Amino acid sequence: MSRQLVPPVVTEGEALTELRLEVRAFLSEQIAAGCFTPHVDTWLTRWDRAFTQELARRGWLGMVIPKEYGGPGRTHVERFVVTEELLVVGAPVAAHWFAERQVGPSLLAYGTEEQKRAFLPRISRGEVVFGIGMSEADSGSDLASVRTRAEQVDGGWRLTGTKVWTSGAHEADAFFALARSAPLDPAHRHAGLSQFIVDLHAPGVDIRPIVSMGGDHHFDEVHLDGVLIPDDRVLGSIGAGWKQVTSELGFERSGPERFLSTFQLLAAAAEAMMHGGLPLDHGLGRQVARVAALHQMSLAVSSALEAHARADLGAAVVKVLGTTTEGDIADYVDLLTASGWIEDEELYALLHGAILQRPGFTLRGGTNEILRGVIARGLGLRG
Repeated sequence: MSRQLVPPVVTEGEALTELRLEVRAFLSEQIAAGCFTPHVDTWLTRWDRAFTQELARRGWLGMVIPKEYGGPGRTHVERFVVTEELLVVGAPVAAHWFAERQVGPSLLAYGTEEQKRAFLPRISRGEVVFGIGMSEADSGSDLASVRTRAEQVDGGWRLTGTKVWTSGAHEADAFFALARSAPLDPAHRHAGLSQFIVDLHAPGVDIRPIVSMGGDHHFDEVHLDGVLIPDDRVLGSIGAGWKQVTSELGFERSGPERFLSTFQLLAAAAEAMMHGGLPLDHGLGRQVARVAALHQMSLAVSSALEAHARADLGAAVVKVLGTTTEGDIADYVDLLTASGWIEDEELYALLHGAILQRPGFTLRGGTNEILRGVIARGLGLRG
């Protein structure tokens, strides 16, 4: 087994550069027109279905979905370019993020023909919002310990249990739920898990808000009380849930959202230094260099996904280094401004948002502590 942390670095060709500039020009126009206010962590905190549908009209949504299923039929690397540009300016992308990032690719990999035709065109048009139902209380990053039960009944399955920290469930139409479809075998903890496509408007679904100490509402508890899931809404094979979920991790953990959540804050700090609003500080270069390196690493993982190469180890590395970096950026700007009041209202708003969101950076998508173990095992390390 290869011990290479990430796939080889790739060079961005002329076609990708043209696409990048096209997206950048569009976003500049949107900001100038006041269509959105740039912010931090917008893939989780800023919902705008109208903006999402405008991206769809331009062919920048569901990008890796083939044309036969209503998508643009673009590449993972092209998708990387578009999503990176969206995140760099802090655009409101939460309404399509999970469907675009991992639901679409999972349906392509494991969905039935009927499921693909039911959901993929709507994802590409920005008409359906998806969430991800994995985490549970007392489970954390240990998905093998999920306790949501799936019991087989005539015509389908009944799901009973509670998912927590479900991003945007109150805005979503459906989510992928990981549930235990067979009793837990302590010797084979990853066996007996299955995935289900759950209509979040169905009877028995109760969505309760999780409001942060700062008063924000981005997460929810989703209670499933005997929710009936028809057989045609089982994703993939019964009992193959663990394999399916882990195959999604290359999509979930390696993208630019794992290192660009606070980039808008870093850019605003640089702008303030340029115009005298903040003192010049050599630490800015260090943070920019870290982001530049992560850009290359994440792009390399996208290239591996395009080549259908294994990318879970590289994705874990990007996630650990990236989420650490975006938290360090928040701390860096916080220290720069600690000596007095920030006169720049935009910078203040970005810093305030980054500080509130900072605790979650290294938790979501698998805690960094768990992922360091994944990386060590992947490299064959001991001790």
